[in-house]
Amino acid sequence: MKPTHLFITTVIAMIIAACSPKVSPPAAPDVPAKEDPIEAKVEALLRKMTLEEKIGQMNQYSGFWEATGPAPKGGNQERQYDQLRNGLVGSMLNVNGAAATREVQKIVMENSRLKIPLLIGYDVIHGYKTMFPIPLGETASWDLNLMEQTARIAATEAAAGGVHWTFAPMVDISRDARWGRIMEGAGEDTYLGSLVAAARVKGFQGSDLSANNTVAACAKHFAAYGFAESGRDYNTVDISEHTLHNIILPPFKAAADAGAATFMNSFNEIGGLPSSGSALLQRDILKKDWNFDGFVVSDWGSIGEMVGHGFAADTSDAARIAALAGSDMDMESRAYIVHLANWVKNKTVPEAYVDDAVRRILRIKFRLGLFDDPYRYCDEEREKRITLSPAFMDVARDAGRKSIVLLKNEGNLLPLKTEAKRIAVIGPLAADKDAPLGNWRAQGMANSAVSLLEGVQAAAGPNTEILYAQGAALSVGLRTFLLPTTINTSDKSGFAEALAAARKAEVVVLAIGEDCWQSGEGRSVANLELSGLQMELFNEIYRINKNVVVVLMNGRPLAIQELAGKAPAIVEAWHLGSQAGHAIADVLFGKYNPSGKLPVSFPRVTGQVPIYYNYKSTGRSYPSKPNEVTWSHHNDVPNSPLFPFGFGLSYTTFSYSDIALSAKEMTAAAPLQVSVTVTNSGKAAGTETVQLYVQDLVGSVTRPVKELKGFQKITLAPGESKKVTFTITAKDLEFYTAARKWEAERGAFKVFVGTNSAEVKEAGFVLK
Repeated sequence: MKPTHLFITTVIAMIIAACSPKVSPPAAPDVPAKEDPIEAKVEALLRKMTLEEKIGQMNQYSGFWEATGPAPKGGNQERQYDQLRNGLVGSMLNVNGAAATREVQKIVMENSRLKIPLLIGYDVIHGYKTMFPIPLGETASWDLNLMEQTARIAATEAAAGGVHWTFAPMVDISRDARWGRIMEGAGEDTYLGSLVAAARVKGFQGSDLSANNTVAACAKHFAAYGFAESGRDYNTVDISEHTLHNIILPPFKAAADAGAATFMNSFNEIGGLPSSGSALLQRDILKKDWNFDGFVVSDWGSIGEMVGHGFAADTSDAARIAALAGSDMDMESRAYIVHLANWVKNKTVPEAYVDDAVRRILRIKFRLGLFDDPYRYCDEEREKRITLSPAFMDVARDAGRKSIVLLKNEGNLLPLKTEAKRIAVIGPLAADKDAPLGNWRAQGMANSAVSLLEGVQAAAGPNTEILYAQGAALSVGLRTFLLPTTINTSDKSGFAEALAAARKAEVVVLAIGEDCWQSGEGRSVANLELSGLQMELFNEIYRINKNVVVVLMNGRPLAIQELAGKAPAIVEAWHLGSQAGHAIADVLFGKYNPSGKLPVSFPRVTGQVPIYYNYKSTGRSYPSKPNEVTWSHHNDVPNSPLFPFGFGLSYTTFSYSDIALSAKEMTAAAPLQVSVTVTNSGKAAGTETVQLYVQDLVGSVTRPVKELKGFQKITLAPGESKKVTFTITAKDLEFYTAARKWEAERGAFKVFVGTNSAEVKEAGFVLK
């Protein structure tokens, strides 16, 4: 920027600041009790710090040079290196490995005045080197203990690699599969998402954050990132106050209650306020109402991006807004480190606000034990010993098979017979060893996953011939996080080989779906149908061999109405991680009876999204007479999803009795018991997830047609029955009402119990 332009921009910022309403910013939260030894240490250190050193703690950089190599010379990198030496960097991200993190920590510890350790952060989303199913896929297990266990393993590996802090879990609720980052969360439901958020926080942080096998968790993205308009990443969000409180915030509250050390704000605005500049979210709700004593980090550059939103005049103005709003650490905007001191010195930003932010950051560093031993996480021997251990791989395989959802199994085509003479494994993803790792794979090694082909080859009988053909490549060009995926729409040169294999085989296993780089950050799409030549490949194969088992690998729900109408068997296999091929083969050959349930609805066509089970009724939800037109519907497709939330088949069947209630009325002092008897009516042992839903028939604000309020996983032998009982309390019926508070309103309710959100038994009760 030219000096003249810089002067003009600075003057504009000063005018805006001068003309802003002189409303005193909210007071900084109270410091926890002084008898806490960590708080005493934080306060003692804070008193020694200069303003510049305080602001340095609020500054985070990404790794900008090879940490084990020579120091950078010249330009911005040398300036950042000098800031490290002078204690003006509080955290770094994307510095990986025990050796590298030790070296960067040494720069601070051996040169800075106060020797405040760095906090090393990284995106450990669904594994560090051992890859587990993507979070959306793993949520399909509905197994909270499993999710805590995989987060625990991810933390163990990451901590051994010198990482102190993960930017996970992502707890955004999303109802729109066009949004690429839906793969990173727990799906569409607030109740399930809240339980998953707590489980993953506990897994990452363990019972003692100072242990050398834990990492600080980060609940993100605060808030409403999953509600971006048209499912387009980084886009505007415009929602009601009641949607914010009833749908979006509860998983964040659950993460805070579980002890999440940090929060990350989101890129989006809500109702005209970018999250990085929202005091309502950060100071009022999170820090005041929820008593959160950790710190808030911006998302990458999100403070500076308030300029792009038209909410800040320039980066300097953005620093002022974010600091007042309660954003404690600046990730890669360089807004605080360059501009914040000036705002403090001219009394626009109270230094008490800087103190509050630094106090929060130091508190987490003390809790991690970094002041006791800055290098406690940098153990190269431990890193080599535990990373990718066989025990971790066993859990990855188990997590993979528990996450698989059987969507269709017409004529009991599955499980496959081990004595089959020939099985054809076909498709662009059949032999792929990279896509199953998923997006956001941390330090997962490219092409390290067990492919579906390898899994089938290992699981098939000794006399079974496995025929393989790719059929058609899914994508062309480079496959990387940094470039868009280019879909193959013309090269059919492999069709002939695939068809020849299909003709010879008794059954075809067809692996189609998405490359892992087709979902994730920046991977929003307008079309959820199978991309490229995949549907054409299926149709050609199906024409000559009707015994087609489709294995879907994808990071989001796909619109597969045509496919579901033809394929006799469909297995939803997501991106399952390091042991994907073995996990899928375990299910295909019946070594594991599938038990997964969808955490998100699958649309029939893209035009239905956003689509979700807990929608609200309208004044015209149903036709008033046959052939009625003027009611809420699409004329060309049913309102219902192709596969509803909670759906998932098994190799056995389950029957449900009618609901039995302990009473027809309940009070706050007398909870209600809801019971059903579930029977395994099939011929194989199986696990069923019994789901409980409730509908509040009349509310001070309109209520959903049903909401998940509980679930239980049970395993039954053939012919075995079990009584399943749920307890509903008044607290379970609370919501954010028209009175702007959480309360249960008296009146009539419906209760539903069933195998998914659509197939349920129904009863009614009254809250007195």
